[in-house]
Amino acid sequence: MEGLPPVILGVSILIPFGLAFAVRPLLEKRYVLNAAPARATKRQFTVDLSLPMAAGTLVVVYNSIALGFPLGSGLSLLLGCLIFGFFLALDTALARERQLIQAAVSANRVVEPPQRLYPMTRRFSMVAVAATLCVTLVISMVILRDFAWLSEAVMTAESVEAAQRSVLVEVLFIMVVLLGMVINLIISYSMNLRLLFHNETQVLEQVSNGDLSRFVPVTTNDEFGFIAGHTNTMIRGLRHRSRLVNALKVAEEVQQNLLPHRPPQRKGVQVAGVSQYCDETGGDYFDYLELPGHRLGIIVADAADHGIGSALHMATARAFMRFAAHHYSDPATLMEAVNRDLTRDSAASGRFITAFFLEIDVDGRRLRWSRAGHEPALLFNPQTAAFSELDGKGIALGVSDTASYRSAETQDWPPGSVILIGTDGIHEARNVKGDYFGHERLKKLIAQHHQEDAETLKNRILEAVDAFREGFAMEDDLTLVAIKLR
Repeated sequence: MEGLPPVILGVSILIPFGLAFAVRPLLEKRYVLNAAPARATKRQFTVDLSLPMAAGTLVVVYNSIALGFPLGSGLSLLLGCLIFGFFLALDTALARERQLIQAAVSANRVVEPPQRLYPMTRRFSMVAVAATLCVTLVISMVILRDFAWLSEAVMTAESVEAAQRSVLVEVLFIMVVLLGMVINLIISYSMNLRLLFHNETQVLEQVSNGDLSRFVPVTTNDEFGFIAGHTNTMIRGLRHRSRLVNALKVAEEVQQNLLPHRPPQRKGVQVAGVSQYCDETGGDYFDYLELPGHRLGIIVADAADHGIGSALHMATARAFMRFAAHHYSDPATLMEAVNRDLTRDSAASGRFITAFFLEIDVDGRRLRWSRAGHEPALLFNPQTAAFSELDGKGIALGVSDTASYRSAETQDWPPGSVILIGTDGIHEARNVKGDYFGHERLKKLIAQHHQEDAETLKNRILEAVDAFREGFAMEDDLTLVAIKLR
């Protein structure tokens, strides 16, 4: 084939190559552009490697049929087409990958992580080995051909020097061309790496600043694709968590609005209450109820467990409690009415609520109360410095709709008496050593500060419990209502 005139050889090569690249857009549209992003790059490489090989094969077949050349004489052309197609296909595949990355960034498209990892080191090693083999093969073919030519030529001093210059120029020219193609591949590959790094770091910077609006494009099946895919999974999780946190904040706001905003203003009695939750929401609850006959009702309740589920359960109980207060006659009757409604709604869930209800009749100087599985309230007598419990029997609300409750009462009280109704989050508060705050510390606080008003006494107890924990996190909700009887 080397013996063909340059014009004929050039035409025989250009026509098949022209036909091959004329059908290239059609093949791209049908075979590459319709493929999934993870496969488009590989298909682009296949198309652009196959076209030069097909064109070279047409040239060899034509020359063999039309001009009578043996098929073996076209081996050099086929090898040249293979090497040219390899470098061309790598460059166009990398360009396609850049287009896919940019399109994914523009569309903010979410793609799952690739199912199969194709390590970047393996791909880079294969490309480097293939490029090295191509360069070595070309240079070897040139050198072997020149050696064959020199061995057949008649050598003189002048012809040897001219041959050396010719061979040197030819080898240098081929090396420069191949080196340019290799450098082009390195630059193209570096552009892709820089684009992938930029997209990943940019999205992560936005995430660190609280912006979860963007995802990292997943367009490769290497380490970048895996990192991007799992980063997107993390972003989706953070979005879900953000929505959950916002919902919990709304629930916290709603629950705080369910609690009394200010204590009742009654002559002869001071009241101060508070609820603190270990989560955004909790199952503790207290309330003040206006009862017939200018009486004051105080309810403290504690739902099983804590968190959003307990908060919803407690909100239901509060509604039943307020409704029952409209038909109030005595504490036991109120407890039974609330228990029937609550059991009907929550018995299947296994949830229950402990509660303590206290009725204060300031005019009649009488206390009446009823317990539903809750801890007794503490009554401090300032004259004797003694504590007594407002006790009674009754199971937790929501366990059995046939449960019965009892009312207990006491008449008169010494001036300055203190009543404390709380939940187990007070005496079960723990410090870093594992010690509990306990009932005795609570009683000492009440005895020490009983002369102060109800608001101050409440704050003293909260401060003491907080100081006792020594920074140890709250493990349960805490609610207390301090009552000062004048």
